[in-house]
Amino acid sequence: MKFLKPKFWDKKNNLITILLIPFSILYSFLLSIKKNLTTGKKFNIPIICVGNIYIGGTGKTPLAIKICNQLKDIKKKPIIIKKYYKSHEDERRLIYAKTGKLISNKNRFKAIIEAEKKNFNVVILDDGFQDLTIKKNLNIVCFNSNQLDGNGWVLPAGPLRENFNSIKRANIIIINGEKNNEFEQKILNISRDLKIYYSKYLPANIDQFLNKKIHAFAGIGNPSNFFKILSEHDLTIDKKIIFPDHYNYTQKDLKNIMSEAIKNKSEIITTEKDFFRIKDYGFKKIKCLELNLKILEEEKFIEDVLNYL
Repeated sequence: MKFLKPKFWDKKNNLITILLIPFSILYSFLLSIKKNLTTGKKFNIPIICVGNIYIGGTGKTPLAIKICNQLKDIKKKPIIIKKYYKSHEDERRLIYAKTGKLISNKNRFKAIIEAEKKNFNVVILDDGFQDLTIKKNLNIVCFNSNQLDGNGWVLPAGPLRENFNSIKRANIIIINGEKNNEFEQKILNISRDLKIYYSKYLPANIDQFLNKKIHAFAGIGNPSNFFKILSEHDLTIDKKIIFPDHYNYTQKDLKNIMSEAIKNKSEIITTEKDFFRIKDYGFKKIKCLELNLKILEEEKFIEDVLNYL
């Protein structure tokens, strides 16, 4: 899905949200009916689901990559499964570049069966928390500390795919960013059994952009998170350009960005996901910020993951 996230999704008690609340109530009601009518299938292979309830930009894919590589390090044979969407080529290329382990299919059932046939011994679903047709051994739900649960409403009044109470189906919550005691308490009010971990992004190549003017662009779920990382590392941003999530860049788009950057004597930087979308165009002056995901209390986290398997 390609969209620019509405600003009102992260604002409490605004007029647009209030007007859309009846549609959100209807959506939640229809969703609950669907859930009650859905039966999950259990597979012979253990399944970890890395999902979210806030639509886009919560760090599902980096976490799936991290877990996959951690499991490989302890001699497991994991595979990441991502439902096929034509517009998500960027994420597929990123996953394969960082893990070499990916099955993508329009049907998650078929992808899991393929994984079983190829003798993988752990499936990591990148997204799929809302897919109740598949029984998971472990559900991990991701949030970003910049947005958390937004204005708290489900679509279309807010950014949530389903009601916040749905996290009771999860086992582990990962919050990317700063510690938030109030939000932790909100989570634990839903279920005291939920385990909460924090993660953060560590830039791997930030030094090459220091003391330079930066022309930054992004077409991801929450581009403000990308720009915030740049600002936190004291980069001088002279221009921020936002495109819709999974945007298909044209050569004209990129030439316009380059032209303006050259005029301002700025370096051009984008996200890794965006970079994989434009890589084949061969614009060598466009660089990406490489990020490594660090999980706080990482050993304990992996121990918990293994316990669920």
